[in-house]
This record gives sequence, C-alpha cells and structure tokens, in this order.
Amino acid sequence: MTRIIALLLLMAAAALPARAQDAFLDALPGLGGNFTAQAEAVDRLGAAGDPRALPVLRALSDGRLVKLSDGTLLVRDGAAFTNAATGAAATPAEADTQRISINNRVRVALRGALGRLQIISPDAGERLAAAEGIFRSRSADNVGLLETALARETVPRIRDQIALALAVSRLVSADPAAKMAGITALGGSASPEARSLLLESRAANPDLAGQIDAAIADIDRRLAIRRVAETAFQGLSLGSVLLLAALGLAVTFGVMGVINMAHGEFVMLGAYTTVIVQDLLRGHPTLAPWSLPLAIPAAFLVTAAIGAAMERGLVRHLYGRPLETLLMTFGVGMMIQQAVRLVFGAQNREVISPPWMQGTMLLPFDIPVTANRLWILCFSLVVFLLIVAAIRFTRFGLEMRAVTQRRPIAAAMGIRTGRVDALTFAFGSGIAGIAGVALSQIDNVSPNLGTGYIIDSFLVVVFGGVGSLAGTLIAAFGLGVINKMLEPWAGAVLAKVFVLVAVMVFIQRRPRGLFPQKGRAAEA
Repeated sequence: MTRIIALLLLMAAAALPARAQDAFLDALPGLGGNFTAQAEAVDRLGAAGDPRALPVLRALSDGRLVKLSDGTLLVRDGAAFTNAATGAAATPAEADTQRISINNRVRVALRGALGRLQIISPDAGERLAAAEGIFRSRSADNVGLLETALARETVPRIRDQIALALAVSRLVSADPAAKMAGITALGGSASPEARSLLLESRAANPDLAGQIDAAIADIDRRLAIRRVAETAFQGLSLGSVLLLAALGLAVTFGVMGVINMAHGEFVMLGAYTTVIVQDLLRGHPTLAPWSLPLAIPAAFLVTAAIGAAMERGLVRHLYGRPLETLLMTFGVGMMIQQAVRLVFGAQNREVISPPWMQGTMLLPFDIPVTANRLWILCFSLVVFLLIVAAIRFTRFGLEMRAVTQRRPIAAAMGIRTGRVDALTFAFGSGIAGIAGVALSQIDNVSPNLGTGYIIDSFLVVVFGGVGSLAGTLIAAFGLGVINKMLEPWAGAVLAKVFVLVAVMVFIQRRPRGLFPQKGRAAEA
C-alpha cells in the first residue's frame, strides 16, 4: 500500500512544473539541519505544493525521518526505508541512521505546511478537510496552491470547496483584480460562511462596498431558495409519514366505512414486528443487514392476520352501526396496547437502521436531507402505487369495489361478501403494519407509538375525501407542507392548531372532502 501511494505521489509530481520540483529538491536538505533551517525548509516545502513533500513532512512530524552520515534523508516505515528525494527503496546500516528531532517552532510550521499539502493528497477525505481548513485560514499565500489543486481536482464536492477556499484567499489578497474575482466567486455560492466573510471585508474595502453588497444580495437570494427547498422537503417528509399512517385507514374507513380506532395500534404492532425480526436475525451476519426489508412482509402478514380475526370476530356484527364500531375498536386498541406492555414492557425498544438509511445526504443546490427520511418518502410512494394497483387491477380489488358499491348485487353474482369484508379489513390492517415498519426508523417504538398518528390519519382521510386514494395522497402531502411552512412563524404546536382549524373550516364548506366519490360509490 505504501508503495502504491508513493507511486501516485511521484506521478502527481511529474505533472508539476520543473520550478516546483526544483523547489522541493532545494528545500529538502534543510530538514536535516538545525531547528531554524528545519522551520524554513518546512515553510518552503509547504509553499511549493509538491505532493512528494507530504510523506516526508509527515515522517518528520512522526519522528520517522532519519539522516545518513552523508546527509541523505530517508523515511522509515517499520523496518523499511525509502529515499526522501526519490522515493526509491534504501537499505542503510542501522548504525549509520540518525533520527531527526524537532522543536515546537518546527511543529508549528509542520501543522501549517501539512494543512496546505493535504489539498493535493491522494486521499479524498484529506483533500476535503484541507480545503475546509484553508477556507477558515483566509491567507493570500494559498492562492497558488489552491489554483493548482483546483485544476487537478475531479471530485465535485471537493472541487466546490476548493473553489470557495480560493475565493476567500483572493478576497484577502492585495491585488484588486484578485479581490474582485474572490467577491464574484463568493457571491455565486450559497454559503452562510461566505456571506459572513463578505460582511467582514466590507469595512476593510470601502471602495468595493457596492460589489460586496451585490454579492451578499446574491447569496441571500440563494439562501432563501435553499430554505424554501428545505422546508418543502421537510413538509414532504412529514406528508410521507402521514400518508403511510393514513393509507390503511383509507381502506378500512374510506372503503368499508368502519371507524377503526385501533388503527394506531396496528401501526404499533408493525413496529414491534420490526423489533422481533431484527432480534431474530441479530445472530446471522448475512441476514442481519436485510432485517428491515424482511420486516415489511412480516409486519403485513402479522397485522393482516390480526385484522382478519378482529373483523370476523367483532366488526362484522356491527356493520351499519358506526358508534358501536367506534367504541368497540377503541376498546380493542386499549387491549392491544396493554398486551404489548405485558409482553415487551413499557420502555422504548431499539431499532437499528441499516447503513444505507443512516447519515445525511446532499441534494442538488446543497440541500441537506437525512437518508432515512428520503427513503421513507420513496417508500410511501411505492406503497401507494402498489395499493392503487391492487385495488384497480386485481380480482380482489374488483370484488372489493363491487361489494362496497352494491352488496346485494355482488352477492347475487356469486361474490362471497363476508370473505371480501375480511380480506379488505385485513388488507387495510396490513398496510398499517407496513407503516409501522417505516415509523420505527424515525420514532420511538413503544406501546404508545400509534396514538400520535390516529387523529392525523382520520384528518388526512376526511380532508382528502372518504374513499379516495388520490385525495389521501394529496391531503397527506398538502397538510405536511402547510404545517412545515407555518412552523417557522407560529411554532410546532400552533401550526398544528392552525392546520386543524383550516381543515374544519374547509369541511364545513365541502363535507365530502377534496375528492368526493361520485356515482354508485357515493350513493352507497
């Protein structure tokens, strides 16, 4: 590995002008001199921007740079030695090697030189860290080094950071043309740090105040666009959660007309199914990373089975009696909560997100988003499309719509209406279980998990239009975006209150919601 890195550094050095290579060879012997000569040599090597200087200065910092009696410098790597000037392997006699010591002055010079030279390191992480460090240092001496690094950089994120550091370095230079270039470059970014630097430089450059103010205005416009985009994503993220929680209810309540107050508990059971699947696969290294995808069908089957049993045992006796159905399902929900407390305890349970759902991602225009929220947003849309396909293009969906619209006629045509009722209720309950799998990644898995989503679920279904999946989709994302837009001005609590009041006023004007059913479905 060491030889590969040395080869990469030599190849990078070959692309440098002869003057930079001569500066490296001229400054190198000074590292073997006294402390003053060492500090001067370190500064010269750092300013030269030669990639060959990086391993040599690291060796000096770590105490691995040795000198032979003839003045040749070698880098020690365990028992192996390489020539500091050429990178070739060397086999010196142990008695002929002398470790080069340094003092605090040399250490200070080393920190600055290494920080500058890391910008040309073969390691992308080091280059990014060096660019961020140079951005904070604000020195005009870094302009040449950054121009060289920018011309060679191919990674977009690192290249943008180097360009930002170069703009800052030009801003503090004495050359008016370089200052103008730095102001223009900073004005084209959307960085709050760049805005702060421009504000600081305005007092020191009164003759450029107009250009600086224009650059600050450009940054403010870009920051405003970014804030709008971030708010929109947060609203869509909240809407995806509401959509997942409401889709199952859109089937049981919107299609069947059953007010299922235990819907939140089915969501909670889906989350606990995720916990169980993860615990079962914890000791299997090959299957453990797939515990979350495997929990999706498991949660659907578990909650669908419980929903089918609930419909056959209780709900089917109360069709057409909404108040009794509401009270009965509310009691069942409390019983499920207590059963979960007895089995799993009242404390929160841990669900570990897979690596691909962890961390933060940058969308275009440098909009930061959490990976788990982005995955849940995509997952909710996939689940929605699958539900629409199941209802529109399968025999089960056809029978479900037939029973919903005209139960006597459907029965007369040979459709087993009781079986369809059980499957429909199980289908809606299974969707709630899938929602629980997703919510386990962003919320605490506890017996009270579903309680916080039941009211919002009914709100989404009623606002969108009872029985309309398209209305559920638009209502979920619409309420999510509106809620997040109001939060910066009203706060989280008042924003939810305003949304609730607005929906109540809307329902007064349009009792059937955004997308009311038409035809036989509306008459049934």
